[in-house]
Amino acid sequence: MWSRRQGRPRLLRCGVEELRRRRREREAALRKARREQQLVSKRLLRDDTPEEAEGGLVAVILGEVQIQQFLCSAQRGTEEKEREGALTSLRRGLQHPETQQNFIRLEGSMRTLVGLLTSNQALLQLEAARCLHELSHSEQSAVTEACLPATSYLLTYLSGHSSDFIELCLYTLGNLIVESEAVRRQLLPQGIVPALAACIQSPHSTVLEALGYTLSQLLQAKEAPEKIIPSVLGSSLPQYMLGLLQPGPKLNPGVAVEFAWCLHYIICSQVNNALLITHGALSTLGLLLVDLARAVQISEDAGLELLVCPVLRCLSNLLTEAAVEAVGGQMQLRDERVVASLFILLRFFLQKQPSLLHEGLWFLNNLTANSPSFCTSVLSLDLIEPLLQLLPVSNVVSVLVLTVLCNVAEKGPAYCWHLWPGPLLPSLLDTLASSDTEVVGQSLELLQLLFLYRPEAAQDFLQQSGLLALERHEKETQLQDRVHALQRTALMG
Repeated sequence: MWSRRQGRPRLLRCGVEELRRRRREREAALRKARREQQLVSKRLLRDDTPEEAEGGLVAVILGEVQIQQFLCSAQRGTEEKEREGALTSLRRGLQHPETQQNFIRLEGSMRTLVGLLTSNQALLQLEAARCLHELSHSEQSAVTEACLPATSYLLTYLSGHSSDFIELCLYTLGNLIVESEAVRRQLLPQGIVPALAACIQSPHSTVLEALGYTLSQLLQAKEAPEKIIPSVLGSSLPQYMLGLLQPGPKLNPGVAVEFAWCLHYIICSQVNNALLITHGALSTLGLLLVDLARAVQISEDAGLELLVCPVLRCLSNLLTEAAVEAVGGQMQLRDERVVASLFILLRFFLQKQPSLLHEGLWFLNNLTANSPSFCTSVLSLDLIEPLLQLLPVSNVVSVLVLTVLCNVAEKGPAYCWHLWPGPLLPSLLDTLASSDTEVVGQSLELLQLLFLYRPEAAQDFLQQSGLLALERHEKETQLQDRVHALQRTALMG
């Protein structure tokens, strides 16, 4: 890459634009990989009675005959308590996969359970819904498919008055949606998106958290970009989601985590991110990031990273959109506090959650890639040295740190003046000695930019690297002399 001429290195067929092109290609590949990371899961909502919680009632595997008996008692019992108790026993049995298989094999069992779900007795309805919820949590696709006749009723009950019942229906639907395309195919024309949009106006945080979970499951479907996300973006959901992510005393962490992931899936689909930007997504998420940085300084709550991670991913991916400049997205983040807050979070991650360091650095990379003002903030806040302190963490972190420094250096001579001389030189000498080829390549890229805009830096580098080599040679010579002396002593002895 380098050639000696008149005592100065010169560039060989590799200008700034070429360096930018290479880096953008690598970033595009990384973004694609990150977009494909999903969080498909199921959740179990159990509200055990005191007897169950204390282990007084042990769930047993039920055979088809016992299931039939419980369903008959629930359907035809003379006392409401007897009917409710029969469903409770069935629900406990359905916690076992074997009972679930027996249930779906029994002819008419789901029809009977749906009949109890639609009865006019609230306690029976609730217990029947709990039975369905146990079935929805099954890892067996046949069990999930068997619940299909109940889904339209669960959707209808989202407009009910009981927050507990709505919460249970939402979690059950969320479990079924993620598992079965048939369920999604049935619910979409029946209006699940408008139903969820109505639920988001609920004053109950438990309902909102359950809604966020169900929506996130829906947004992760393989057909979501074509069939689901356009409907979601066309509804009132995006504005309400952003409202629930507004920092302040009313922010509910559990609710915010769910809807931050919902936003992440929408953004990764790239269906219409310009709409989110015009709704103020960058501004809202940027302010939330500032608020989270303030929170980690006050509290060492280990759960904060559950919200920080999706917020950083949303911001990082929105900043890569071509529409950011067109709709004034960068102006929403023209706040030095965002950079300062990010470094507070990086320090927090280093101490508490090192695995999230690359999320913060990826965001910083996207912030500084096309923004001289954010590069200026990094320099004016004296953040180069804190960045360099992250280099030893891992090779992945090293590459991201060096990429951010390249972003700063490529802005021109004035920026390189702040980078060199300083602590950068010894750090680069260390990264150039790395066994990781990507770390070495990114280090050379940074040197190339520095030498382009500050030619005198090349002389400093060559002199320092020469002195370092001399010191190593002297140490090796001294070590050899000591070994020889010890050998002579041993022979004389």
